[in-house]
Amino acid sequence: MRGDELTAAIEEVRARARARAPQGSFGLEGVSAPDVMPLVHARDAAEAKVAAIGTVNPRPGGLKNSIAQAMKRWIARALDWHVREQVEFNRGSMACVQATIEALVDLSRSMSALASHHRTLRQEVEAREARLREEFLIPLAGCQTEFQIAAEQLSDIRKHWTEWRTGFEENRSKGEIHLLRTISELQASFQHRVTLLDQNFREIARLQHADFTGEQDRRTLDVQERFRKDLEHVQGEMEKLVFTELRLLRQRPVSVEAAAPAAPVAAAPGRTAEVPIDWMRFGEVFRGSEERIREHQKLYAARFAGTALPILDLGCGRGEFLEAARDAGLAARGIELSEECVAFCRAKGLEAQRADLFEHLASLDDRSLGGVYCSQVIEHLPPERLPVLVRLIAAKLHTGGLAVFETPNPECLAIFATHFYIDPTHTRPVPARLMRFYMEEAGFINIEVDRLEPAVETMPSLSELPVAVRETFFGGLDYAISGRRV
Repeated sequence: MRGDELTAAIEEVRARARARAPQGSFGLEGVSAPDVMPLVHARDAAEAKVAAIGTVNPRPGGLKNSIAQAMKRWIARALDWHVREQVEFNRGSMACVQATIEALVDLSRSMSALASHHRTLRQEVEAREARLREEFLIPLAGCQTEFQIAAEQLSDIRKHWTEWRTGFEENRSKGEIHLLRTISELQASFQHRVTLLDQNFREIARLQHADFTGEQDRRTLDVQERFRKDLEHVQGEMEKLVFTELRLLRQRPVSVEAAAPAAPVAAAPGRTAEVPIDWMRFGEVFRGSEERIREHQKLYAARFAGTALPILDLGCGRGEFLEAARDAGLAARGIELSEECVAFCRAKGLEAQRADLFEHLASLDDRSLGGVYCSQVIEHLPPERLPVLVRLIAAKLHTGGLAVFETPNPECLAIFATHFYIDPTHTRPVPARLMRFYMEEAGFINIEVDRLEPAVETMPSLSELPVAVRETFFGGLDYAISGRRV
């Protein structure tokens, strides 16, 4: 149906309704039908507002509109329990308005019928009065009093009718004002409640989103940290596997040659006989991991800070001190009897060579070294060769050069029960007092002794001994002694 056709149909319905319920004057002075159109318009506007709920959609179609409409429907269903009484009240109010309109329409119809009947009676009376005047002029004079009485009664009825109509209009106006005011207040209260619920919902959604985001970040960081640790572990295991494979490849020719009979070879002076074991694995098991030893060697590297001349590491092993010295910016190199250890150090980019410490020191120029580091070596030497080593080191050090020795501490009785005899190449421990004497004889000054690795850390049962006994007989498992060349 087109727009003009719809408009014509609405006007026709209005005309019929007005014919059924006349408005305006009934043809009697001071008597008119109540005007129900403002109330009808208010009812139609309220019903149109109700009908329009959920149908107005200012957004264009699409995914956002669908999500918004779904959220509105979900909120409407969620709020159904809260607004149910409001909806019932609104329906009751609309029913009351509709009943009022129908009562007013019925009243208008009754008044219209009454006015029509009144006009008919008045016309009949006027017709009879005219006829009587024509036919019975004289008798009419006698009946004039009765007509006056009837007119007065009709006038009284009309007067009271007007007063009743005025009171009815006032009461109706007051009722309409009160009803509209009540509806407005309820609508404002309902809108306020909806606004509060919407704010609470948004705040809850924001807090839940913040909690979810924070928990997701924490879980992500935790996964990343575990992945990093696993990767470092795998990388370490891979490096160990690679070095193990390289060691096996290097040892394969030696093993083949060892299978052939050969004459026994005597150990060189100042050198212990070779023991056919895997020294790399031996150091890993009984001395500790490279990371632990490297952290320990950083303390010694700090003592050599500012040394310009080269630093020599006697018995460099896996190269932990050489790495610490390189990280500290020092020029350090090492010597080692084990070809495997030398290859291991070179694989890490360190300067190392296979040599006997006595022969190598004898080949150096006097006062050509800035420092000497000798860790866990002197306990492997024959006792008579130790003073010779100390004098050689003193001769090769430059004035002010630092020499550091680290060795098991025989003053700690626990060293003999746990560590010293594990290494089959150990000869005998060197007391700190004897080592100090050798260094003083060789010309070292500022000699210091530091006890390292308290035995109670590896043997907790020692904590039950008296403090004096524990410190005297169960102190540090190792000691470090250092001095400077005069």
